[in-house]
Order: sequence, then structure tokens, then C-alpha cells
Amino acid sequence: MPRVVVNVMPKPEILDPQGKAVTGALKRLGFEGMTVRQGKRFEIEVEGEVTPEVLQQVTSAAEKLLANTVIETFEVVEG
Repeated sequence: MPRVVVNVMPKPEILDPQGKAVTGALKRLGFEGMTVRQGKRFEIEVEGEVTPEVLQQVTSAAEKLLANTVIETFEVVEG
């Protein structure tokens, strides 16, 4: 089945406590020079071809449910 991916990330100005915790853990394990921001990935299987209309429907779903657009950004990609 064709798949569309929605990647959701906190906006840059929003604190990311999970990303900060992972960044700290990496540093304690000896991985220097890395900063992590943690987000979410949704893989959506769709019936039929991935058309512009399907991408618009997934975008609408992301705006209404998958992302909190006040504090998060998202991108929709065929994949």
C-alpha cells in the first residue's frame, strides 16, 4: 500500500525536555557535539495512488489531529 509520512517537530522556540534529556545522555556516554530535538513520525497507508488530493487530506489530518500547530511544525512527504 502507498504510504505518506507526517513528521512533527517542536517549534524552535519551544522547550524540548525529551530532546534535552537525550542530548545529556549522549554527552554522558561520550558523544560530544550533538544536540537532539525529539519529534514524532506518523506513517499513513492510503488506498490507491498518492495524489495531490490525498496529500491535502493528510495535511488536513495533521493540522487537526497529528500536530499541535501552536507549538509544533509538521511536514507531509510521500514515502
